[in-house]
Amino acid sequence: SVIGGLAAVLAAGLPAAAALPYVIASAIIHVGYELALWNAYRMGAFNQAYPIARGISPLVVALGAYLIAGERLSGLPLAGVLILAAGLMSLATSSGKLARKDAPAVLAAVLTGLTIASYTIVDGLGVRAARNPLGYAGLLFLMMGPAIPVIALFCRPASRLKDLGAAGRGLLAGVLSMVAYGVVLWVQVRAPLAEVAAVRETSVVFAALIGMIFLRESFGTRRVAASVLIAAGIIMIAV
Repeated sequence: SVIGGLAAVLAAGLPAAAALPYVIASAIIHVGYELALWNAYRMGAFNQAYPIARGISPLVVALGAYLIAGERLSGLPLAGVLILAAGLMSLATSSGKLARKDAPAVLAAVLTGLTIASYTIVDGLGVRAARNPLGYAGLLFLMMGPAIPVIALFCRPASRLKDLGAAGRGLLAGVLSMVAYGVVLWVQVRAPLAEVAAVRETSVVFAALIGMIFLRESFGTRRVAASVLIAAGIIMIAV
């Protein structure tokens, strides 16, 4: 994040001063998002945690965009909210009920979704004030980057930090994360926040399939069906 963010800032320059409070707030929220997401993955199944985290976000973003940015949703998107909520409930109780052992992972996924919604709204407003999407994204990654290694030093034994395979996967994930979120910020300048968030979150179906096929996680078919319902609600919100 630091290397990529610095390169982006050097290439595009700093965003407008009006965007600085948004960048600072977003960097803090992003660190909380990373921690919540990692704990959701650590405690629960990928094909449950990811769709819940991503499915909650459009609901909160739609409400936030309405209250803060003045964006309105018509009848079809409002129907999508109900379908999305039903899909989330089905996913959280995919074993028939919310088992006690699943509750921590579900709660971590819900917290992740709330942080996603928060930084989506903050960045949607901030990148519009920045008048420089690439510079805004670069400064954001540059500010949030140092926090994660510091946290890792406190939370992980030194021997774990020497795992080159994990380090390589982490670097690859970091590059993909910067590219993906840079594209999101660019699009947020050109489209309503709720629509951007909704289209982005259709990835929940792919996550459910990955969990079922590649990670061999339980309740695969049921969770894929719930994720399809979530995606349908998300798309309706975006229409």
